[in-house]
Amino acid sequence: MLSLPPGKGALRYVVEGREAGGVPLVLVHDGLTDHHVWDEVAPALAADRTVVRYDLRGFGQSPPPDGPFEEVADLAALLDHLGFARVKLAGLSWGGRIAVEFALTHPERVSALAAFSPPWPGFDRSPALRAYDAAEAAALAAGDLDAAVALNLDMWLRGPARPWSAVPPALTARVRAPLRTALAHQPAVETHSQPGTSLPATALTIPTLIGVGDLDTPDFVAMAHRYASAIPNATLVLFPTAGHLVALEAPAAVVTALRGAGF
Repeated sequence: MLSLPPGKGALRYVVEGREAGGVPLVLVHDGLTDHHVWDEVAPALAADRTVVRYDLRGFGQSPPPDGPFEEVADLAALLDHLGFARVKLAGLSWGGRIAVEFALTHPERVSALAAFSPPWPGFDRSPALRAYDAAEAAALAAGDLDAAVALNLDMWLRGPARPWSAVPPALTARVRAPLRTALAHQPAVETHSQPGTSLPATALTIPTLIGVGDLDTPDFVAMAHRYASAIPNATLVLFPTAGHLVALEAPAAVVTALRGAGF
């Protein structure tokens, strides 16, 4: 655990491949699960480098915040704690946005960037996503975690393009428990989280990999294309068999994409 300044809590992290060479790689999870979403990706990449995964505040084994915090500052504190001046950085969904914001805020500390299914700030969401947001908010306000979990599984694991029969039950089982933890802590996280950078994605100059599943919501497919168009040195990779959680659903393809991008 990384103890943050007094009153700021702690972050749970895992380091693999510590004795290997290469620039360290940090993997940032999504806003639904925890560091285990990378379980099939991290070991393959840790063969020749140090790989770090951590639980964001309020996810997995990292406690929820009890005061103002910034995701980018937390990541910087983790890198300082580990003694990493410069890293390669990959994030999934909300973790992808954190990775983008960190690279914009600390460009000298990131040598390569990957963002899978990253949200675009201020994106004009579709009626379907707005309806999901409203239903989740109502479920959480009513204290109905079961309903909130079901809504999120349906939106982000099943997605709009396939029936539940096409989703392996083992994936649902892997997501359900960490998702419940994340939703229980979501009010505290949303209350205390501070806004990220206002710098545009066009300011990124490092090599950037943008990835998205073909079975994700149309909104996130569109956002991925927007990132790929906005970032000067970006490559877009599509994952035809995956929905939103590409690291969980298509880990081998994610490893191949990262390797191909120099990670």
